[in-house]
Amino acid sequence: MCGIVGYIGGKDAFPILIKGLQRLEYRGYDSAGIALLNGTLNIYKCKGKVNDLIAYTEGKNISGNVGIGHTRWATHGAPNDINAHPHQSGNRDIAIIHNGIIENYATIKAELLKRGHEFETETDTEVMVHLIEEIQDKENVPLEEAVRIALRYVVGAYAIVVFSKKEPTKLVAARKSSPLVVGIGKGKGEFFIASDATPIVEHTRNVVYLNDDEIAVVDSNEGLQIKTIENEVKNPFVQELEWSLETIEKGGYEHFMLKEIYEQPKSILDSMRGRLNVKEGLIALGGIKDYEQKLRRAKRIIIVACGTSWHAGLVAEYLFEDLARVPVEVEYASEFRYRNPIINEEDVVIAISQSGETADTLAAIRLAKEKGATILGICNVVGSSIPRITHAGAYTHAGPEIGVASTKAFTAQLTVLTLMALQIAKQKGTLTESRYRQLLSELELIPQKVEEILKTTEEQIQYIAEEFKDVRNFLYLGRGYNFPVALEGALKLKEISYIHAEGYPAAEMKHGPIALIDEEMPIVVMASNKSAYEKIVSNIQEVKARKGRIITITAEDDKELEELAEFVIKIPDTAEPLSPMLSVVPLQLLAYHIAVLRGCDVDQPRNLAKSVTVE
Repeated sequence: MCGIVGYIGGKDAFPILIKGLQRLEYRGYDSAGIALLNGTLNIYKCKGKVNDLIAYTEGKNISGNVGIGHTRWATHGAPNDINAHPHQSGNRDIAIIHNGIIENYATIKAELLKRGHEFETETDTEVMVHLIEEIQDKENVPLEEAVRIALRYVVGAYAIVVFSKKEPTKLVAARKSSPLVVGIGKGKGEFFIASDATPIVEHTRNVVYLNDDEIAVVDSNEGLQIKTIENEVKNPFVQELEWSLETIEKGGYEHFMLKEIYEQPKSILDSMRGRLNVKEGLIALGGIKDYEQKLRRAKRIIIVACGTSWHAGLVAEYLFEDLARVPVEVEYASEFRYRNPIINEEDVVIAISQSGETADTLAAIRLAKEKGATILGICNVVGSSIPRITHAGAYTHAGPEIGVASTKAFTAQLTVLTLMALQIAKQKGTLTESRYRQLLSELELIPQKVEEILKTTEEQIQYIAEEFKDVRNFLYLGRGYNFPVALEGALKLKEISYIHAEGYPAAEMKHGPIALIDEEMPIVVMASNKSAYEKIVSNIQEVKARKGRIITITAEDDKELEELAEFVIKIPDTAEPLSPMLSVVPLQLLAYHIAVLRGCDVDQPRNLAKSVTVE
């Protein structure tokens, strides 16, 4: 889950690497380091964030037109100066940066120790660079060939970039189960390498996404060459980035998370754009067009995802079963393959991931694919792994999401899932024409209703955040479509404020959580469901009787809850299947403002990384 950046060309590498690491810091921020080549190989690394690295390099030799940089989320070895990347070979000629986990590193290390290698760190990555050194010395081969041979011994996941002071015109990169992209620069012999496109978009729009088991050699004299670990030469497929530089800047907001919360009217609209025609009553999801019949005839849909995407999947379970009458199972991708699941060729598996690189979700996809199921992906990042290995799918078009706590990706995923459910329902005839048309019309209004929430509720939510910023526990309750929203609200608060929070179905409160309620416990109740309104009011009465402090999210025409709840956050009314896209927004703002008041690092919460690319 680390961030990788590399540069070779005619410019000074240091500022390019540093800015690239700052753009990648959401992927990991335990430690950071760079290696620069200018006749000599200079490595600077330290525990902490990229700003700590900048301070550490003051007054040092940072010249060079070739370099690699890394920002770390620790797996093997504590986050400290020694274990920070880059790592060097024993002869100090070769440097490497690595994202992933080498599962058999201990076995390789034992063999290398027997041959006289000495190790300075606790990392699996240092073992790999020593193995490359051993092969190059023994076989007398170029760096890229030594890397290729070394990777044949490696078991695990990796994205690596390697260079050697003996071959100063080249960088060698390789990937397996961890993302890596090559940017083709505008200058002669200029190339960029990174974990994702965020450090590259400032310099070029032309990129090549590496596939698993591929090795890229970028040479300032000979250009770009790609081959497989089996030594098969590949023709690079150059794509044009959709993102612009403006989309990865804060744009005047204090934090990326707040910017991304406020981008939701646009990101939801972009997820519908070209897909929804209310006037004609049409939905067109071009990415899954060839699999519409398979979806319509599916006896079961299995949704696999992690974290916030799993919560989107839970909402989709209600959508597909309620509207399209298709049985749905929602699985944690991390558990899916470990329980020997029953998967049939008639099943459709929907994999949901913001990054398209989530390791557990990728593993679940591979298992389902082996069993003959049809795999559809819902993903935000064009060119990422999930769109490439699924049979078909749909992009959410939410734009870059830099804040570690996902916000706009969630509502964009709900938008696409809603379109899918409505499309299947229309084709199967499980909705009346009037109900179908009503839902289309309501869906089209969601962006402006989200905008209304953002304009009318933030001041109130800031006041509520001030009231509860020092509590130790929160409880979130919801029913039906809004139960997954309760889970998502609790997750947001946990992620960025470090307050313990739990989400429950409201009816389950009496089966345990009610024991926690006292005059110090805030309870957030999702109360916008008209179908279960009376029962939700009863739950609120139960909390009130035990002196719990009640915060409700309810429809703007609700008068009853003003007398029962201490705080009432009102949102525009909408059709119940669409309500999660509205009710989640105040919860995102509540988590954000509480975290800010507690002095937490909102965009880079402790121990978390944006893209979980290791298991």
